[in-house]
This record gives sequence, structure tokens and C-alpha cells, in this order.
Amino acid sequence: MEPRRPLHASLTLLILVTSSHGGHLKPGPTLKMDQALLTFHNQLTEEVEVFYTSDSCYKCVYQHLVTVKPNNNNASAVISTKFPLTLQVEWTRNVTLCSWSQTYGEGGHYSVWIQMSEAASNPSCTDAVDKRPNNAHLPLLVGALSLAIIALLFVGAPYIYRRRCTSKCIRTICCQGPQYSVDNDGAQAVEAEHNTTKAKPTRLRSLDTFRGFALTVMVFVNYGGGGYWFFQHAPWNGLTVGDLVMPWFVFIIGTSVMLAFRSMQRRGVSRQQLLRKITWRTAVLVMLGFCFINYSPRDGPRNVLVLAEDPWSAAASGLYLLCSVSPNHWWNPVQDVVLYWPQWLIIILLETLWLCITLLMPVPNCPTGYLGAGGIGDNGLYPNCTGGAAGYIDRWMFGDNMYRYPTCKEIYRTTQPFDPEGFLGTINSIVMGFLGMQAGKIIIFYRGANVRILCRFLVWAVILGISAAILSKCTRDGGFIPVNKNLWSLSYVMCMGCFSFLLLGGMYFVTDIKGWWGGQPFIYPGMNSIFVYVGHSLLGFYFPFSWEMRFQESHWEWLFQSLWATALWVLIAYMLYRKKFFLKI
Repeated sequence: MEPRRPLHASLTLLILVTSSHGGHLKPGPTLKMDQALLTFHNQLTEEVEVFYTSDSCYKCVYQHLVTVKPNNNNASAVISTKFPLTLQVEWTRNVTLCSWSQTYGEGGHYSVWIQMSEAASNPSCTDAVDKRPNNAHLPLLVGALSLAIIALLFVGAPYIYRRRCTSKCIRTICCQGPQYSVDNDGAQAVEAEHNTTKAKPTRLRSLDTFRGFALTVMVFVNYGGGGYWFFQHAPWNGLTVGDLVMPWFVFIIGTSVMLAFRSMQRRGVSRQQLLRKITWRTAVLVMLGFCFINYSPRDGPRNVLVLAEDPWSAAASGLYLLCSVSPNHWWNPVQDVVLYWPQWLIIILLETLWLCITLLMPVPNCPTGYLGAGGIGDNGLYPNCTGGAAGYIDRWMFGDNMYRYPTCKEIYRTTQPFDPEGFLGTINSIVMGFLGMQAGKIIIFYRGANVRILCRFLVWAVILGISAAILSKCTRDGGFIPVNKNLWSLSYVMCMGCFSFLLLGGMYFVTDIKGWWGGQPFIYPGMNSIFVYVGHSLLGFYFPFSWEMRFQESHWEWLFQSLWATALWVLIAYMLYRKKFFLKI
């Protein structure tokens, strides 16, 4: 999800620095992370202007960068190195001299010489590297290797100390625990591990591991992801790591709810009691959004839609309770689908509603069916149409109480507020939760037939993946419905559903079928997800989780801070696990 307030001020895309005469540069500023210095030397007898656009900005209008005076004058600018840039040099009479696209390196100093070509009478642009850039990915490589070493220790420790683990702590961390079944209905895993006389297993490890993995990545992303753009949200269309975690979390909520309901029904809990429990859980989560995840008076109504999208998973849960039918033998091979045809009918109607509103609803001063970011995108024709119908509905409903720093603001230069967890997007979040419930139905109906469970996970992944590929045409911006997290587009939900089925199937195979991995350390935050989520949202800007960075010229400190804060929350979750404390609603 979107961090409610940036941990660190975002860098503007391009900043004018200095200009000078006679080829002598004034001292430039100290470069920060994701920045490079670009100097233009004009050896022509006419003034030239330099324009730019980011290659991640779809059909964006060229923006003015610098004006370079003639006769050996130069001008410098600090540029962003996050995405490739396309630059264009023009004479003042709007004649293009040269144009090129290039990815610049962090901390590098570059020069572009604008001069008359020796072989022809036309001007030419020659680039040179004055100072080699830093390896921006070196901190990430070191961090990945460190985590890999720690993971190897966790994996290798059980084999080394299996016959020596006498300590209660070592036995919990290292030794192989009991196998788990499909009834994830509470914090009974701890009792199962410490009560060795209990023969019946009580919990699927893969669900807690999946939930904890999604939550851990979410915490890492919300702490800034080390400042790397691919750990943050995509500017508009496309996917990054930051765009994966929220639908994963919604998906696994749906799976867990399905298994929990089945477990409670086996204990004789009535539908009315289950509906009361759903209503209570939804009300508590809404109040948490109102009271705790707020940073300004304008954040309140918006956070009703934000808190882990769990209330909308509750809506999908209501479909299960209200729209179930009695089983019949003839459809046993596809009972996990046919048995719940009323639910599927409602989901199809909801998706049809989303498509009709998104693609057919008239929006003032905007083209019907517009899915773009507005601003300077789409040749600057629709500057106030950010999000199309989704943005229009949210602005009509919430007015000024909206998120004012959407991911498209920096690159697309948008002026309209836009909420990535808006009202229209909740329809597809319900669909995402329902896909998670479908995974739970598969586990329930084919319990004990692990091959059939994995095959059905794979079939669903293939169907959803092919559907997403068709809708997006396997492109970022050119599809019928692009993959877009800001809009929770249909192709985005299908793509995330594909990834979710694959990830859950892989974890189910490794943890519950083969027992090769106990889910550590992700299983700990997975069993206390509400506590970790609310805790990191409330305390994320305080020491020891965060501090004011002093070394901002590279990713080293920010990456360390992000990993450190995330590790602290995993450690806290482990300590709560040891104390048998589980925050449940």
C-alpha cells in the first residue's frame, strides 16, 4: 500500500544548477542518490535549448531543462537516474539538432558537446563521461548476500544441530515442527508445537508463511525499500515489487477466512454467529483506520478503504455465507467452482459493474474510458483526468479528503489528488479476496490429495496469467486494460492472482507437503499480522526503526535502515510468538 507520509523527501526529476561563460564551470552541488550531473557545452553561434522526458512517462510532453547561450557557454543540470531519459537539443527557432535516449548512472558527471560536425555543416551532439558513476546496485548486492547467508544458517542449522538441540529456543527455531493441516482457525500452532502428546495437527504453515512474507515485504517497501525505484510503486502502469504485496495480502486473507469458516462450521458455529463475527471484525478494522492510521485531519475517510483492504475481504466472506448451495455428486470433479455458482455470479456482476463504470461512464472534460495518469502524459491533452472515472468518483465522494501524493505526481506532473485505494478499486479488491477464497476451497475439497491441489493451483495460475496477458497485450502501456495498481485494473488483479496461486502452491509444497522449510522467519509476522501492520504504521518514523539519514549520496544508509526496521518487526513478532501473544479480532 502507499506510505501515508514519505519517510524522506522525494527527489525532483530535474533541477537547474548553474551556467557559465567561456567553458569554465562553477562548482556544482553535492549529488544525492539517484542523481547525476549533466553539463551542456554550446560551441555554436546561436543559443540552444534542451528538453527532456522520462521514458517511464507515457507520451509525455517534453519539458524544458536548460538554455545554453552561444559561443562556448555551458549550463549544467542535476538529472534523475531512476529511469532512462530522452533528451532533445533545439535551436530557438524550434529546429531539432539532436535527440537521444540514455540511462545515466548515479553520481556520474556527463558532458554533451554541441558543435558543428567536421564532416558536414550540420551541428552534432557528442557525449562524454567526466566522472564514472557509482555502482548503485552494490548495496543491494551486499544486502542480498547477507540475507542469503542468514537464510543458509537457518536452513543448515537443523541438519547440524538436529541431534544436539536440547534448548527450548533452538528447538523452536531450528528443529522440524509437526506437519500442519487445513484448519487455520487461531493461534493453536504454538500449542501443537509444545504439546508433543497431541497427535492431530492443527495448522497450515504455508498460509502463515505466505501472509508473513507479504507483510514483511510490505513493511520493507513502506520503509522506503532502500530508495530503489523497483521497491517502490510504479509511477502509473506496470509492476514493481511494491505493487505485489497488497494483493498478495488480500489474497491470503481470503484463503485464511475460507479455512477458518470451515473449521468453525465443523464446531457447530451457525451462519448468524459467523456473520456477527464478520461484522465485528470489519467494524474494528474500520475504527483502526480512523483512529490510528491517520497523519492529518484529511486522512480519516480515506483510511476506511486502506487498512489492508481487509473489510473488502470480509465482503467476499459474506458471499460465502449467503450464497452457498448444497452439494451434488455429478459435479464432484469441479465442486470447488460449481458448488458456489451464486458467488461466482455476484463476482461476475461486480466485475461487469467495474468495467461499465470504468470504460463507459462519462467524465467531464475527459475522454470516455480514459485510464491514463493525466498531467503531461498523453501529449498533455488531459491534464486534469488523472485516473479517469475512478479518480472522478473519489474526488466527488471525498472532496479534499484524498491522498495528494500519488505515484504519478512526480513524473507526470499531475495536479489532481488520486487515491490508489479508492472506491472503485475496492470492487477488484473484493475479486482478489474471492480468488484467495477459491484457493481455500481447493485445499478443503481436495484435502489429502496434494497432487490435485497443486495441479488446480497451477491451472488457475495459467488461466489468470493468460487472461492478464491478453488484456495488457504483454505491454506496459499498449494493452486494452493495462496492468495498473493505482486503478486496481482487471488485468492487474488477474496478474496478481496468477502470482498468488503460484506462490501459495510453492509454499504449500515446500512447507506442508515436503516439510523442507518451517516458514521461518516469515511465519512469525504472519501469525501476528495486525499487530505488525498497525505497529509499523504508528511507530515507523521513530527511533530505533527510523532516523534522519546523514549519508544521502548513495543507497547504503537507506537500505540499511529499511532492512534494520523490517528485521526489528520480524524480531518483535518472534518474541510475541514465544510469549504466545497473538492479536486477533
